[in-house]
Amino acid sequence: MPQDAPTDSAAMLNGHRAGFDVTMGFRYVRATADEVVMEYEVGPEHRQPYGIVHGGVHCAIVESACSTGAGLAALARGQSVVGVENHTSFIHAVREGTVRVHAVPLTRGRRSHVWEATSRDAAGRVIATGRVRLLCLDPGTDLAGQP
Repeated sequence: MPQDAPTDSAAMLNGHRAGFDVTMGFRYVRATADEVVMEYEVGPEHRQPYGIVHGGVHCAIVESACSTGAGLAALARGQSVVGVENHTSFIHAVREGTVRVHAVPLTRGRRSHVWEATSRDAAGRVIATGRVRLLCLDPGTDLAGQP
């Protein structure tokens, strides 16, 4: 591996999953400051009453993938990130199988990032796309009333 290759943090992130990502079964395949790949197996917890994956699940994994990438990039400056906007479009319905999401940065500034993600089904068909804008927080910045 070249010396300047980005560090893949997927194994570390999978070892420390908690809360929502665990509940939804999201797992990291690759996670660097330049690219994040996540996936999940569609199960009953992902479906809405028509039997297709709920749009909120698409939004959530887009947010998770983009936030992780931005967070890894901001970490190098001692910052953390929070999402401030998520625009996710649903392209094709999916009922089962593996969903894989690939996120990459569009812009990475000192104060904000914009990341874009594409979700695909097991056949490679695009099922959702999303764009997330994130705010970079300096150390000690209050968030929801706490530093």
